[in-house]
Amino acid sequence: MFAPKNILVPTDFSEFSDNALEKAYDIAKEYKAKIHLLHVIGVVQTCAVDYCFDQATIDDLDRKAAESSKETMRKQIEKVVRSKDVEITAYVTKGTPYEEILKEQQSKNIDLIVIASHGRTGILGHLIGSVAEKVVRAATCPVVLVKNR
Repeated sequence: MFAPKNILVPTDFSEFSDNALEKAYDIAKEYKAKIHLLHVIGVVQTCAVDYCFDQATIDDLDRKAAESSKETMRKQIEKVVRSKDVEITAYVTKGTPYEEILKEQQSKNIDLIVIASHGRTGILGHLIGSVAEKVVRAATCPVVLVKNR
């Protein structure tokens, strides 16, 4: 019988991600599993035409984005999780979302990924391929795809 112990929940802070976290919480509670909540900050374009940001400015933007993301994750956990009987660890990383999700799966020995079927990208995500679709295709563990309510 499948009994996950480490569940990865990628979040983009949308209501869809809240639904995925709720589903992961229910699964984690049932199997006494740990939740790894992950937010990926996209790579910022550092140059435009003939102007580039200096490294100090980029580092400051990255630091502020990470701080803001951690605070938003804390609020998301408070909003969704009904009790403290499930251990939840929140992580923020930078990169291409689906690649970072797959890296986390390997590095944290994740045995289940719970991901929203849609995120913030809307129609653009359908045109260029959604993060969820790429994760489902490439993950080496089971993936639960949580649809909109």
